[in-house]
Amino acid sequence: MSTNLVCRIHPVVLFTVIDSYERRNEDARRVVGSLLGYYDKGAVEITNCFAVPHNESEQEVALDIEYAREMFELYKKVNSTEIIVGWYSTGSEVSGHSVLIHEYYSRECKIPIHLTIDTSLKNGKMGIKGYISTPIGVPGKTTGTMFTPVPVEYVYYEPEKVGVNHLQEGKYNPKRTVQMVTDLAHVETACHRLQEMLTTVIGYIDDVLSGKVKTDNTIGRFLMNLINQVPQIDQEEFESMLNSNMKDLLMVVYLANFVRTQLAIHEKINILKI
Repeated sequence: MSTNLVCRIHPVVLFTVIDSYERRNEDARRVVGSLLGYYDKGAVEITNCFAVPHNESEQEVALDIEYAREMFELYKKVNSTEIIVGWYSTGSEVSGHSVLIHEYYSRECKIPIHLTIDTSLKNGKMGIKGYISTPIGVPGKTTGTMFTPVPVEYVYYEPEKVGVNHLQEGKYNPKRTVQMVTDLAHVETACHRLQEMLTTVIGYIDDVLSGKVKTDNTIGRFLMNLINQVPQIDQEEFESMLNSNMKDLLMVVYLANFVRTQLAIHEKINILKI
């Protein structure tokens, strides 16, 4: 496998790392843990992780290997496609003890990824860096290990995106709470976002036509492809389809309420019979 890997991190990993850091022991300087995911065409997709207990001092470091193996077996029962792809540690530096921990994960996977996650927010953000190890030294002599940086990307599944967007709304609330919204409210929010994006696109096109912005053929082709993907439907036909779907939805809601009422009545009758 090529060592020119790209590291793709999912939001669940970041939330889990932060949670383990907040729950660490008072005397713990950092938190370490295993990274789970899979390899895909020159990239490592990190989809999950869990913290691993360890003891660390200036002279030595001890990792609870048995705990790490037992936790991995439990995670495999939930998702058999996830494998160990490396490990993480909180902090912004790679220490000498990191080499010892990395040796263990080198036995668990071919090319382990090491992530450093700066939970102290020194630069005003949570800096995340990825590394792979490369042996250095003269053949037959004492060798060492060098950590080489690899690109880090942030990706997400659609449910993860919905969850993150919903959580972001809590940062504007003094109580840091988020109220669940109805399906209709989701549709309304999506329409507002779509309208904002259309306003941005129309503004860009107007600036290009007026000569304020230089023409970009790549963006032009992209916009043309978007326009061609829009189905050509007559307004009356679209309204008819929308009304038909709305009637179907109302019928489903009516039947659901009807069944719920019938079940409640049946339960009351059974109680009276008893």
